[in-house]
Amino acid sequence: MSGGDHFVVQQTQGVPNVSLGGTVVPYKEVTLSAQLPGRVNYLAGIEGDTFKEGDRLVELDDSELMAKREAALAQLANADAQLRNAGVQYSRELWSPKSRSAMGGMGMPNLFDQMFTRPMEDAFGERDQGAERRADIFSSQTNIQQARNTIYRVQAEIRAIDAKLRDAKSLAPFDGVIMKKFVEVGDTVQPGQPLLKYADVEYLQIVVDVPGRLRPGLNEGMMLRAELDVGDRDVPVRVAQIFPMADAQRHTVTIKFDLPQGVSAPGMYAKVLVPDFNAPARSNPVIPNSAIRYNGSLPGVYVVGEDGKPMLRLIRVGEKLPGGEYSTVLSGLQAGERVLRNPHMGISAGWTSSQGQ
Repeated sequence: MSGGDHFVVQQTQGVPNVSLGGTVVPYKEVTLSAQLPGRVNYLAGIEGDTFKEGDRLVELDDSELMAKREAALAQLANADAQLRNAGVQYSRELWSPKSRSAMGGMGMPNLFDQMFTRPMEDAFGERDQGAERRADIFSSQTNIQQARNTIYRVQAEIRAIDAKLRDAKSLAPFDGVIMKKFVEVGDTVQPGQPLLKYADVEYLQIVVDVPGRLRPGLNEGMMLRAELDVGDRDVPVRVAQIFPMADAQRHTVTIKFDLPQGVSAPGMYAKVLVPDFNAPARSNPVIPNSAIRYNGSLPGVYVVGEDGKPMLRLIRVGEKLPGGEYSTVLSGLQAGERVLRNPHMGISAGWTSSQGQ
């Protein structure tokens, strides 16, 4: 097919590609918002600073919440004391019922009341000490339950305060970078107000709105090529996610493509070459990229004539083929012609008229 420094132009057939523009976005991106009103006391850094999962990013003033928590702890201590006192009273009622104790007096009047008056009241049905004892026990049990309920209520209040204290601190949900900060230390914020935009930039994706007619030719995991705006380079990309619903206005489907690590940055422009299986196959000549020489902005190749002399001819370059070593030629060459594979800098020849389409 090729010999020495010559390359015989070959004809290739394939599915035409459609170049679709997209935007490079982080794999994961979140906006941290305020969950309660307050003043910003702490900011971890500025745009571009990196953090680990769990690192503190933003902290709001929590002095009022801490005061409420201390008051709740004091209420919890009082409730605990009430519970212990109710338990003591209940034990006393079990072992020394109040219904059997004297109503008053000391010495002989008290003794007379215990030995004669109360037994006579029980005998004539005017008093039931057993019922009185059961009522006293039930009252003691009620006091214990009320003290316990108070403890449960105060503990719930403390848990609610602790939840608000956690909301006063915004922690990094994953390893990432601060993309944008919306507040500064000293700012007063309200619930729902954005604080930081935080993202994982280790893995990047390209988001492209693909026309509906091209959607059937794409499947998750398919490998395609993308042209990056940074460095004017081609990189392989993989179909990562195909959204299930098309845009009702534009009739496009959003598709995300995984990028190799370290080839771009969020927000950059990129073009993905999507195959168009609905279009008729095109056949174009193919030449190595090393054969192309640029005179100013005009691409050309050195075509070897029948007399063996190279002649510079203008061409129109098409797409680069996978691997990046070969490109298609839209016009200027025909299959079977010979071109110099790698013309040296000292070669010189006149221009020739373009041939073929």
